[in-house]
Amino acid sequence: MTVTVEPRIDLIGLVVADMAASLAFYRRLGLELAPEADGEPHVEVKLPGGLRLAWDTEETVRSFDPQWSPPQGGHRVALAFDCGTPAGVDQLYAELTADGHHGHLAPWDAFWGQRYAVLHDPDGNPAELFAGLA
Repeated sequence: MTVTVEPRIDLIGLVVADMAASLAFYRRLGLELAPEADGEPHVEVKLPGGLRLAWDTEETVRSFDPQWSPPQGGHRVALAFDCGTPAGVDQLYAELTADGHHGHLAPWDAFWGQRYAVLHDPDGNPAELFAGLA
């Protein structure tokens, strides 16, 4: 008997070296994460629309995949955050870089009609900030 399977995306997972640093970064981007989550090996948050975002420490991943190692030479995932206005992109980028987070690409007006900027989270994953120009 054949069973029909209709998969749907449910969770995006990030592997992190420092849970507290990663969660602090994403709190600054508007995600509501409990302070006590900083010491946990696995953390999840439900996003608007029901999709979940999760963080696992490198140790957690190695507990079930001992051969795992971080990607080298570039990123594998990027998360994008709507800042509402072009000024919002500029302001949040300035605040996060002033807080010591790595600014990868300073805000610019992209040809596709958005104000755009890219920061890196504590593990080097891009966090993209954007807003429509119109």
